Amino acid sequence: MKYYILTYTFVENYLEKRTPYRKDHFEVAKTAVAAGSLLLGGATEGPGETGVLIFQVKDKSQVETFAAQDPYVKNGIVSSWEIKEWNVVLGSMLEV
Repeated sequence: MKYYILTYTFVENYLEKRTPYRKDHFEVAKTAVAAGSLLLGGATEGPGETGVLIFQVKDKSQVETFAAQDPYVKNGIVSSWEIKEWNVVLGSMLEV
């Protein structure tokens, strides 16, 4: 299993524009949490310009599938997104 960081860049006025899609966004995220693939997710501090989600999955395509299904991405609330493999070497959640 590998770790990946999915970073979202939100559109201007994201906080107002997300409202119609927020419930569905959380449903997609909760499904990924229940499956054990999404470990953490949230927005960075400030006006809500960036979202960060941490995954532990077999390969990058699973994170790509998540992003493609996310209502925030599908409805233009996310202006761009990026996935980076994260080479974790230390931490209490690390599987040895």
